[in-house]
Amino acid sequence: MSPTDFDRLIDRRDTASEKWERYRDTEILPMWVADTDFIAPQAVLKALHARVDHGVFGYTNAPARLNELVCERLDRLYGWSVTGDDLVWLPGLVCGLHLACRTTSTAGEAVMTAQPIYPPFMSAPRLSERQLITLPMLRQEQRSVIDFDALEAAITPSTRLLLFCNPHNPGGTVYRRDELERLAEIILKHDLYICSDEIHCDLILEPGLQHTPIASLNSAIAERCITLMAPSKTYNIAGLGCSFAVIQNPQLRRQFQRTRKGIVPDVNLMGYTAAEAAYADGDEWNRAQLEYLRGNRDYLVREINAIPGLKLDPIEATYLAWIDVSAAKLENPAYFFEQAGVGMSPGRDFGDERYMRLNFGCPRALLEEAVSRIKRALLNHLPA
Repeated sequence: MSPTDFDRLIDRRDTASEKWERYRDTEILPMWVADTDFIAPQAVLKALHARVDHGVFGYTNAPARLNELVCERLDRLYGWSVTGDDLVWLPGLVCGLHLACRTTSTAGEAVMTAQPIYPPFMSAPRLSERQLITLPMLRQEQRSVIDFDALEAAITPSTRLLLFCNPHNPGGTVYRRDELERLAEIILKHDLYICSDEIHCDLILEPGLQHTPIASLNSAIAERCITLMAPSKTYNIAGLGCSFAVIQNPQLRRQFQRTRKGIVPDVNLMGYTAAEAAYADGDEWNRAQLEYLRGNRDYLVREINAIPGLKLDPIEATYLAWIDVSAAKLENPAYFFEQAGVGMSPGRDFGDERYMRLNFGCPRALLEEAVSRIKRALLNHLPA
């Protein structure tokens, strides 16, 4: 896989792309929602073409081979023994957050999460008529992690669930095993459930770091855990809608399936087809993608930290940069950068208005142009 494959500029305008339609008929570069501008692996494209050529698109079940691939993958990568019965296929990860809230608690009970965090972590409890308890994340050695003491202090008698994200979106943190063990101890001590969003687990950028699913630590925490994963972010197939939950507690899994029945639709056959091809034959492609993303990350960290008013800490995982813009003293950061020609996600949506989130999962030339625009706008804005 050549780096030029990722350097290729793909015109996504007029394709109903959510990412690009937001700034339709403008010169603003869309660097917000978390999908990449890379073509999916050839193995995925080939499998989709073959399915289209078959010509029949009726109702479908999860392919047995896909279940086998996922179980083999979790064992190979993490030493985590999972069976096909433990998997619940979903048309997206966000609905999994909503189902977790409704499966583990009743109306009026409490769900916890730590901010900043992907916005559905805050909306899912509210839309489920649960109390939302939030606590700020702790900054330690240029990493954002849960403040475990604050977490334990915030637990109430009505708290039932913690919504957790690892690798962290938007901060890019990869939690270490000892941190996960501490978190698991708190969950078990207070008889809570945990829903762990691990959708970015295949996007570890920092060499030497290893993703660890919290449910893989021991059987006790596995009994209290709903783990959400998907091939969508890794292989840029989010539009095909295929995710899965790993729930090893049979009673919890049955309740989760009962909660989704008649409300959450099944995965479509193209989603299953793409997921199977990605997990069967996409690892080499992803290794090349990770090398490219590391180059983008290193370039971005270097350039952003050279711009007065901005700060970007090291990014351990994901293709998302969490940029501190507080020193630039911008009245409306999102509007300011859009006026500069760069569309990012405002930090206020994640619970911290001091930041902006920039998606660097794009060809280097696009990223360089975005950085140039940001730099030019801030140099003109800040006093000499």
